[in-house]
Amino acid sequence: MLGIVLASLNMRAALAGVSPLMSEIGGHFHLSAATSSLVTTIPLVFMGLGSIVAPRLARRFGTEAVLCGALLLLCGGILLRVAPPVVALFAGCALVGTAIALLNVLMPGLVKRDFPDRAASMTALYSTTLILGATGSAALSVPLENALGGWRGSLASWALLAAVAALVWLPQAVLTRRGAARPDAPAAGPAATNGDGPRLTRSPLAWQVTLMMGTQSLIAYVCIAWMPTIFTDHGMSKGGAGLVYAFYTLVQMAGSFFVPLLAGRMRDQRVPVVAVVALMAAGVTGLLIAPVAGAWVWATLMGVAQGGLLGLALTFMVLRTRDAHTASRLSGMAQTWGYLLASVGPFAIGWVYGATDSWTLPVSLLLVACAALLFLGLGAGRDRKI
Repeated sequence: MLGIVLASLNMRAALAGVSPLMSEIGGHFHLSAATSSLVTTIPLVFMGLGSIVAPRLARRFGTEAVLCGALLLLCGGILLRVAPPVVALFAGCALVGTAIALLNVLMPGLVKRDFPDRAASMTALYSTTLILGATGSAALSVPLENALGGWRGSLASWALLAAVAALVWLPQAVLTRRGAARPDAPAAGPAATNGDGPRLTRSPLAWQVTLMMGTQSLIAYVCIAWMPTIFTDHGMSKGGAGLVYAFYTLVQMAGSFFVPLLAGRMRDQRVPVVAVVALMAAGVTGLLIAPVAGAWVWATLMGVAQGGLLGLALTFMVLRTRDAHTASRLSGMAQTWGYLLASVGPFAIGWVYGATDSWTLPVSLLLVACAALLFLGLGAGRDRKI
C-alpha cells in the first residue's frame, strides 16, 4: 500500500508543476503559444504510446519490477527536462510521459490482483493520492521557483520524490523477480493468466471506457496547460492564478475519493456520471462567462467534477472486467488511445487561442467535450462486464 501511494504521488506531479511556469519556459526559449503547449502535449503522446508496451513488460519482468523501472525512468526524464538545450526539454517530456504511462496502465491491474475485495476503495485511494501529488506540485511550483533560482530548479525538485518511490519499490521488485525465477512460482504481474482473454477492440463497452478516459483526460490536460493563463489573460495576477489553479487540483481529491466509493456500492453508475458531468459543464460555462469574478466557484465545480470523472474512469476499468488480466489489458487500451486523444487538447486549444486571440471559442469547445462525456459515461456506467 505504501508503494502504491508513493507511486501515485508521482503520476501527475511532474506534469502539474509545469502549468504555472509555462510563461517562463516559453519566454526563456522564445516559444509561441502552440509550441509551448508541446511541453504538455508530448508527455500525453508518450503516455499513449508507452501504454502499448506496459502489459507486455509486466508479463516479461513482473509488475513490481516495471513499476520500479518506471519510477527511475521518471526521475531521469525530470532531470533531462531541465538540461540547457530546448531539445532536452522535449526529450525529457517524452521520457516523463513514457514513465507515467507504465504507472498508469499497471496500477488498475495491480489493485484488481492484490485487493480484489476492496478494488473500489483502493482505486479511490490511489486516484486521490495522484491528485494530491498534482496539487502539491501546482501549489509549490512558483514558491520553489523563487527559492531555487528559477523554473529549472522548481521542475528538477520533483525528481527527488520519484527517487524515493523507486527505493520503496526496489525490494519488492527484487523479491518478486527471485520468486518468479523458481520453477514452481506463479508468474508475476496482473497479466498472469492463461490465454489472451476477450478481444477488447471488438467490445463497444471497452471503447466507451476508453473514449471516456480520453475525453476526461483531454479536459484535464487543457486545464493543466492553460487554466492559469486564462485567468492571467483576464487580469488576475500570476500568484492569484496559481492559487486558484492549485485549489482546483486540491478539490479534485473530494471527487476522486468519494465518487469511486459511491460507484463501487452501485451496480449501475449512470447517476454519478450525470452528476459529475453536470458539475463540469456548469464550471466551464462560468469560466466562459465570468472567468475572474467567479474563479473560485468555477475552480470548485470543475475540480470536484474532474476528480470524479477520473475516479469513475479508473473504477470502470476494474468494475467492467471479470479478472485482473482483463483489467490490465483494458487499462492499457484505455490509456493508449485515451491519452493519444487527450494529447490533441492542449495543442488544439493553444492553436485556436493563437488564431482567435480570445479564450471564448477555446473554452466553448470544452462544453462539446462535456456532451461527449455524458454520452460515453451513460454507456460505460451500465451494469455489464467484458
